[in-house]
Amino acid sequence: MEMADQRAENNVVSGQPQNSIADFDPPKKPKTKKFAVACAVLASMTSILLGYDIGVMSGASLFIKENLNISDVQVEVLNGTLNIYSLIGSALAGKTSDWIGRRYTIVLAGTIFFIGALLMGFAPNYAFLMFGRFIAGVGVGYALMIAPVYTAEISPASFRGFLTSFPEVFVNVGILLGYVSNFALAKLPIHLNWRIMLGIGAIPSVFLALGVLAMPESPRWLVMQGRLGDAKRVLNRTSSSEEESQLRLDEIKEAAGIPKDSKDEVVQVSKRSQGEGIWKELLIRPTPAVRHILIAALGIHFFQQVSGTDSVVLYSPRIFEKAGITSYNDKLLATVAVGFVKTIAILVATFQVDRFGRRALLLSSVGGMVVSFTLLGVGLTVVDQSHSKVPWAVGLCIAMVLFIVAFFSIGLGPITWVYSSEIFPLQLRAQGCSMGVAVNRLTSGVISMTFISLYKAITIGGAFFLYAGIAALSWVFFYTLYPETQGRSLEDMEVLFGKYHKWREANAMLNKTKQADHGFGDVNKAQIH
Repeated sequence: MEMADQRAENNVVSGQPQNSIADFDPPKKPKTKKFAVACAVLASMTSILLGYDIGVMSGASLFIKENLNISDVQVEVLNGTLNIYSLIGSALAGKTSDWIGRRYTIVLAGTIFFIGALLMGFAPNYAFLMFGRFIAGVGVGYALMIAPVYTAEISPASFRGFLTSFPEVFVNVGILLGYVSNFALAKLPIHLNWRIMLGIGAIPSVFLALGVLAMPESPRWLVMQGRLGDAKRVLNRTSSSEEESQLRLDEIKEAAGIPKDSKDEVVQVSKRSQGEGIWKELLIRPTPAVRHILIAALGIHFFQQVSGTDSVVLYSPRIFEKAGITSYNDKLLATVAVGFVKTIAILVATFQVDRFGRRALLLSSVGGMVVSFTLLGVGLTVVDQSHSKVPWAVGLCIAMVLFIVAFFSIGLGPITWVYSSEIFPLQLRAQGCSMGVAVNRLTSGVISMTFISLYKAITIGGAFFLYAGIAALSWVFFYTLYPETQGRSLEDMEVLFGKYHKWREANAMLNKTKQADHGFGDVNKAQIH
């Protein structure tokens, strides 16, 4: 109030018209948004690493199996273990990012993956290839955890969903690049093609390490280190106005236990702000709100993977073969179509997540997946039971594979990362998100390593009926327990969570508080004018 009064008096004394401030504001907003988008893009490029590996392995595994003469079980292990190995990276990433900062953790992720990709590209045998996948997997674990955390922490609430969708966008871009690499290099000699496919995965990590030099550190991490001056400068560059920047800084300071009226460039922070006692607060003695947040974050990561979309993406050439497409070239070309549809769908979701909200996209996405998995199961069962080619069933299978990846990419794919990165309180965010990534990768690893064995045991149609049932269960889980977080500040989340299926009561209370604050703000403005 006093600052506002002082500005009003200064305007009168200087003879400046009041609209000069309004005239100055419009050019600031596009600049701010572009800078925040650029930071999100650079951070999210880490997700290309995982996407490329998923995409390229779908085709490369066909040639690796033939060249190294390995069994289907070894193919499953090769495909799935990268996700298991990434648990190490995601487990270490929370502590690492609190220690060295979000930005340098991104550099570390890119460096580790670079080494792993080169080792895979030069692998002389299956054992060496598995070692390369171990190194790459640790890098992927780091990357998956840090990209959404950094993006959520640097983004204003008004378009946080848009920016936090970027990691999933780049996963899809990476998958498409992997599919294209399969198709483009398939005609090379078999001892060479898969090695080049895997080795060129090192290229994005080089650009990532160079690009990160232009990024600022996360303002929330800077506050946790007591570097308020640096945090304020970053917030000024990533907020729509100076007022918004100050409001965001005050909220972060409050969450970190720093007095709002502290104006020092550097302050002493409690050890708790630096990460001590976090696991006790998260797992041993959580508040009702933190327990609800943990269930929501781990639940969405679990259901994202257990619903089986990774099986469709990773084994799409095999699915197309079961549907009646036999030539290498046609299978890989159809797989490129999967990658293209997946990428288009994620781009649509990215631009709509802050418009329609998280819940609407999540529930419509999972509902579409239930129907698509069921129809894919029907199509594959008909093809499997028929002694001659059934054109309509083949067409249905191809269409449903495309629909599955499209529905996944408009909701469950990106919303998992948006939601889990924005709901944890500041003190618990890095460790909470690393737990989410650990669940995500462990579940993905199990699904990837068991798909071939599963469809051999219960038929390929039966496998997709099972996935349809799991997706239906997840829809009920999301509908019951997941509040809408669109437009909420990261510091609002502890109020919104804690009532479980009665979350609508907390939502209504926050809306009333916001309306009261707006009314109070309008009165203040009237007094100033």
